[in-house]
Amino acid sequence: MKIKKILVSQPKPETGKSPYYELVEKYGVKIDFRPFIKVDPIEASEFRHQRINILDHTAITFTSRTGIDHFFRLCKELRVNVPEDMKYFCISESVAFYLQKYIQFRKRKVFYAASGKLPDLITVMCKHNAEFYLVVLSDNHNEEIIDLLKKNKLNFQVGLMYRTVSNDFTSEEEFNYDMLLFFSPQGVASLMKNFPDFQQGEIQIGCFGNTTAQAVRDAGLRLDLPVPTPEFSSMALALDAFIKENHKAAKK
Repeated sequence: MKIKKILVSQPKPETGKSPYYELVEKYGVKIDFRPFIKVDPIEASEFRHQRINILDHTAITFTSRTGIDHFFRLCKELRVNVPEDMKYFCISESVAFYLQKYIQFRKRKVFYAASGKLPDLITVMCKHNAEFYLVVLSDNHNEEIIDLLKKNKLNFQVGLMYRTVSNDFTSEEEFNYDMLLFFSPQGVASLMKNFPDFQQGEIQIGCFGNTTAQAVRDAGLRLDLPVPTPEFSSMALALDAFIKENHKAAKK
């Protein structure tokens, strides 16, 4: 089956320079952006039940830009003035640079994993093992980071500041795709919640990350495009090659 229509379970890119748009032009496919999950805030009143004093910590750890937004939102709601000497440890360079939305960026207090991977972030944090870390996460987070923090005997507390929930489809929304792309286990769970009788058939499924891949398999689905691989580090690059092969095979 020739791939003509693809659903990317992420928000629509804010600019027209997305590599996905290049694939639309290159192969004549239709790509829709429709998140399967959405983020709801954990309000200040609920956060207080976690008995966390933000100012007890000397460093904040972020694994996403969403975490940054909700950390500073809660600080505002709680009337917490974050000191200028607070240190920040981020999963990637792009997440670190996003901090400029809220703070004056100084390299001496902002650190990140060059690879964008959790083990490398922990390595960076271990070089500052005297810090007391507040790790900002969602209520439905990957336990890998907790395991790594404990294994490396870092002093930390987890602050749950937002939750990820299923972004339900309405009866008016068409769901007629040749390929689905997922980026989190929660996205896969949302698919099965919205469409409990979902039959994959010839629909191709791609995903990013090992935990998402496992969620696809646990749901009894066939995984056709796992990313990342030694050959492809991004979904867009992998999808380019996948569509190319698919369209070539469809011509035979």
